[in-house]
Amino acid sequence: MASRTVAECMTPAPTTVEVSDTLRTAADTMAQQDVGALVVRAGRQTVGIVTDRDLVVRGLATGRGPDERVEDVTSERLVAVGPGDPVEVAVHVMRDAAVRRVPVLDGDVLVGIVSIGDLAVERDPESALADISDAPPNR
Repeated sequence: MASRTVAECMTPAPTTVEVSDTLRTAADTMAQQDVGALVVRAGRQTVGIVTDRDLVVRGLATGRGPDERVEDVTSERLVAVGPGDPVEVAVHVMRDAAVRRVPVLDGDVLVGIVSIGDLAVERDPESALADISDAPPNR
């Protein structure tokens, strides 16, 4: 069986937030879009990801308020994969960087986001993680 590519399992056109947006804006966007992570941009450049956990652990827990900037809680190191990369490459990149989501960049252009759940569904659709990742949100 041929190796599948990141493009085949990624979420295209992910929701983004600007580095200058507030933590409140990021949280509101996550709630409206029903997502746990946003790709962080500085204009047209992708600079990282901010997660719901980042908002709590790097934001609220350290005394930051809702009107502080997203860049204050975004990881400093951008980890990304390309749409043509084999799924196995994404798995290794995520494992090595100890992250659960990575932006998918075609050169400098943001084309998607891929999560550990997406990869679980792709690689082992019968796994518990795949079941959880495919399940509807529990509101």
